[in-house]
Amino acid sequence: MIGMRTGGWRPALAVLLALPGLCGLVPLDAAPPPAPNLAALREAALREAAGPAPVSTPVAIVGGTVITVTRGIIPNGTVLIRDGKIAAVGHALPPPAGALVIDATGKYVMPGLIDTHSHLGVYPWPNARAHDDGNEMTEPLTPHMRAEDGLFLEDPGMDRVRAGGVTTVQIIPGSANLQGGQAVILKLRLGNTLDDLKFKDAPRGIKMAFGENPKRVYGSKGQAPMTRMGNSAVMRQAFTRAREYQKQWAEFEANSRAGRPTVRPEKDAKMETLIDVLEGRVRVHVHCYRKDDLLAMIRIADEFGFKIASFQHCLEGYKIAHELAKRDIGAATWPDWWGFKMEAWDAIPQNASLLAAAGVRVSLHSDSANVAQRLFGEAGKAVRYGMRPDQAIKAITWWPATILGIESRVGSLEAGKDADIAIFTKHPFDVYSTVEKTLIDGQVVWDAAAKEKP
Repeated sequence: MIGMRTGGWRPALAVLLALPGLCGLVPLDAAPPPAPNLAALREAALREAAGPAPVSTPVAIVGGTVITVTRGIIPNGTVLIRDGKIAAVGHALPPPAGALVIDATGKYVMPGLIDTHSHLGVYPWPNARAHDDGNEMTEPLTPHMRAEDGLFLEDPGMDRVRAGGVTTVQIIPGSANLQGGQAVILKLRLGNTLDDLKFKDAPRGIKMAFGENPKRVYGSKGQAPMTRMGNSAVMRQAFTRAREYQKQWAEFEANSRAGRPTVRPEKDAKMETLIDVLEGRVRVHVHCYRKDDLLAMIRIADEFGFKIASFQHCLEGYKIAHELAKRDIGAATWPDWWGFKMEAWDAIPQNASLLAAAGVRVSLHSDSANVAQRLFGEAGKAVRYGMRPDQAIKAITWWPATILGIESRVGSLEAGKDADIAIFTKHPFDVYSTVEKTLIDGQVVWDAAAKEKP
């Protein structure tokens, strides 16, 4: 090493610094270069990647096989887009004058895919403990937590999920807590802030969990819940408190209106959230695997009078498929995850097809930024195990939209809906198919032919 044995490293460094051209080094007294404006650079990169704003010109996707989901399949179909909305869908419609034409001849055009169970941003890449922001494992009841407050918007997984044709995701907390916190629904636009990505006016949702995870996390700390009995008892206790809190506020408001002396109750963010659940303002999504856990959560929902929007994972849903259909509870699941823990032992690959056959709205979810890139492949696997192809398409588009309460905007290709679209090189269930383009609100957010891509 230069200088290490002849007076230390400083003389050697001085020699190097005296030669500004050597290895790009500059004298210590030189003026520092101006700091780069990182925000401006990022916004410029986003604008370049996104291309023109969706309102600037109409778009016509022509020549492809259009899978509308709700109105059949249109060969040689055209999807016309104006101002970020679908203006028309039909057979061989002529593009309007001045439209940007996307030739989809020989390709398949369908709604952007929807993932009802994502941890993008709250467990971002690269996986590291410093990035784990999805589980507030300090107490089992944290309904007031919000996934959006732990969201890392520069998660590289978002780019890769766009490349899989996914346009909308529900990001939820993890499953350590019985009540883990509130979800946030995003459109995977090219944006720089949370407001850029949030799905405007989407219904609120909350993540709850039953089964192994809460009892393992808190049982290991020597506190409740330690058993499945504890899971149910602590959950009931929370809703009992919420009812009492609701009653206190109702009495306070009645006394105030009547002019009677009264004491204003103290606000409680946890209870406020649970009141919104009880009064139907928040959709409840419950992490649950086993039949007994599914039924236990149904009993609690019946006892306190709230509706379950979906069971997440729901690997033993096939055992009570008709019960779920009767109650119109959605099932978000995988086609073939099995045996990775005891409560996943009775999972079968026919679960999704049996649920759909019984009339349950099925969402094929990811729970993983890897799986989300290939959600269409997950639907293809479900077909292999008995699900009808039209149902499998619905399981990654329409049914997830209904579970999240956003079906008036997305989930099918119809005039007036948001122009969230995926264009595939082959049928989406073909193992050789890839996504050629992904559009959100009429704007291309992924283009396989682009020079720069994730």
